[in-house]
Amino acid sequence: MTISANEAVTSTTTAFPTGATTTSSTAEDKQMFLELMVAQLRYQDPLNPADSGEFLAQSAQFTSLEKMQDVSDRVGALLGSQMAFGAGAMVGQQVSWIDTDGVTSHSGTISGVTFGAQGPVFDVDGTQVPLAQLLSVGTTTPPATSGADTSTTTSSSTTTTA
Repeated sequence: MTISANEAVTSTTTAFPTGATTTSSTAEDKQMFLELMVAQLRYQDPLNPADSGEFLAQSAQFTSLEKMQDVSDRVGALLGSQMAFGAGAMVGQQVSWIDTDGVTSHSGTISGVTFGAQGPVFDVDGTQVPLAQLLSVGTTTPPATSGADTSTTTSSSTTTTA
């Protein structure tokens, strides 16, 4: 006896998942699975009973699906933590970013970071800049020299092949 899927599996993700799964949804899924299995047993043909291996396989598939969802939730939480640490390390860095119009670019120093549902939002000289709008991180203009020797030494090397 085979049960076909009649519900779509959907997922909503954010940049910073909490790592906690909805226990009511998981409990409802387990309850639904058990009710379907009992219904299969109740309405099976008594002259041709379902194979116990089939029920075991369905149970194993359901358990496997639960474990994969748990791994997915944990990886999402890990990604959120990694993004938070990386964003926090950017405080004090020079950045350039593109404005929301997609044309105007700006530069400034990150003075703080907040974390929203869509990811980190940087405070750059009083302007809130989402991570997706950053173009570069680091020195955006060459450092000014104050009377120092600006000459550079170049070296050349010759490679011969036999």
